[in-house]
Amino acid sequence: MAILVVGSVAFDSIETPSGTAERCLAGAATYFSLAASYFTDVRVIAVVGEDFTANEEEVLKRRGVDTRGIEHVAGKSFFWRGSYMQNLNEAQTKETQLNVFETFSPTIPAEYADSEFLFLANIDPVLQEKVRQQMPRVRMVCGDTMNYWINDHRANLEKVLHGLDCLLINDGEAKLLAQDANLVRAAKKILASGPKALVVKHGEYGATAFFSDRLFPGEAKSVSLPFRAPALPLSEVVDPTGAGDCFAGGFFGYLASQKEITPSTFKQAMFYGGVMGSFAVERFCTERLQSLTREEIDQRFALFRELSHLD
Repeated sequence: MAILVVGSVAFDSIETPSGTAERCLAGAATYFSLAASYFTDVRVIAVVGEDFTANEEEVLKRRGVDTRGIEHVAGKSFFWRGSYMQNLNEAQTKETQLNVFETFSPTIPAEYADSEFLFLANIDPVLQEKVRQQMPRVRMVCGDTMNYWINDHRANLEKVLHGLDCLLINDGEAKLLAQDANLVRAAKKILASGPKALVVKHGEYGATAFFSDRLFPGEAKSVSLPFRAPALPLSEVVDPTGAGDCFAGGFFGYLASQKEITPSTFKQAMFYGGVMGSFAVERFCTERLQSLTREEIDQRFALFRELSHLD
C-alpha cells in the first residue's frame, strides 16, 4: 500500500555541538520518505533545482522510493542553514533560500493516482489543499504544519484541517493553533476543527495521541483517553533536524503496512515513529537513515516497549 508524500526535498547546512554538515540532503519529504520506506512503498512529489544530481536522487532510489514525482527545473533547490549551538531542542535559522520551491505547484502524476495513503508535509496550506483535492479517494490522509502557517495563513490552514484524518505537530504548535496554553484543552479544540486524531510530538519526551470518536467508530472505550508513547533516552544527539519528519514517516509508514487501521495499530505506529526519530538524530542529515536495517528497527522497537511496561 503506497504512501504519497508531498513536501520539500532540499539541502541543509547544519551546526551542532557535534560538528557541522554542509549542504547535505534534507527536506521534510526526504526525511519522511526514507523513514517510511522501511515499512511500505513511498512515492514523493517535490521540486528540485539543477544542484540536485543523480547522486542525491540515488539516496532515495536505493530505499525503493519512487521519485518520478520529483520535478527538475532550472535554478537552485530549497536551502536552509541552521544552528543548534544554543539549544538542541530549537534550531536557530541562519539562512533560508526558497529558490525553486518558491513557485512550487504540485501536480499528481497519473501513476500516483492509486495511492491509498497521503501525507501532506510542512508546506503552504494552499498547496496542501490543492493536493488533497486531487486525491479524494485516499484511505487515510495525515498532515503537518508549523508556526509560520498557523500565524500568518490560518484561514487557508483551517481548510486543510477539515480534510485530515490525523494532524501531527509539536506541543508548541498545538497550543498556538488552538490559542490555548493547556494541551488537553488545545487538543479538544483542534479535533473539533476537523482532524479525527491529533499526534503531538514532544521531542525527546515522546508523543501523545488524542482521538475524536470519528476515527474509530464503535471503539470509544479504546480511544477515550490520550495515548502517550515514550522516547528513547539517548546519550548523544548529533543532529535533531529531521527527527519530527522521521517520526511521521515511521508512524504513517507502519500504518500503511497494516491490513487494518485499529486503535492497536495506531498506538504501535506511534512507537515506530519514535524509533525512526531516535535513529535520525544519531548522525547528520539523512546519513543514519541510509544505513539502517529492519532488524535494527525492530530491536529498538522492543526497547521502546520495555520502556512502557511497569512490570
